[in-house]
Amino acid sequence: MLKTIDPLLTPDLLWVLAAMGHGDDLALVDANFPAEAVARATASGRLVRIPGAGMAPVARAILSLYPLDAFVDDPVRRMEVVGDPVRIPAVQAEVQREIDAAEGRPLPLAGIERHDFYAAARRAFAVVQTGETRGYGCVLMRKGVVLSG
Repeated sequence: MLKTIDPLLTPDLLWVLAAMGHGDDLALVDANFPAEAVARATASGRLVRIPGAGMAPVARAILSLYPLDAFVDDPVRRMEVVGDPVRIPAVQAEVQREIDAAEGRPLPLAGIERHDFYAAARRAFAVVQTGETRGYGCVLMRKGVVLSG
C-alpha cells in the first residue's frame, strides 16, 4: 500500500500510466470486452485487469493521476450503443461525471461506432479491463501532458 494512492491503481496499472506518452490512448473497458485479444495488438501488448471494480471507480482512480489531452477536441471517446448511437447508458453517464469532476468542467464523451472502437482500442497503448458487467462500459482516454512552471 502507498499513501494517497487509490488501491485500484495496481502496480501494473501504474506502470502502464507512467510508460504512456502524450497522445497515447488507454482503453478502459468492461468485463464483456474482448480484452485479451485486443490487448495483444496494442503498443505495449498489456492487459491490466481490475476485477470486481466498476467503470466509474476505476476511471476516478486513473483520472487522479492521468492528464487528459488538452490539444484535441475529443480526449475521451465512448463506444456507441448499436442501433442507438446517441443514447448514453448509465455506465457511460457515471464515467462522464468522473471526467467532468477531474477536469473541473464538462468534457463530453465523443461517440465511436462499435467496430471502429475495437479498431481504435487495438491502436491504444494498453487495455485496462474492469469488472463492470453493464454493457457499453468502454472508453478510450488520450493522455495529455503535465507542464511544469
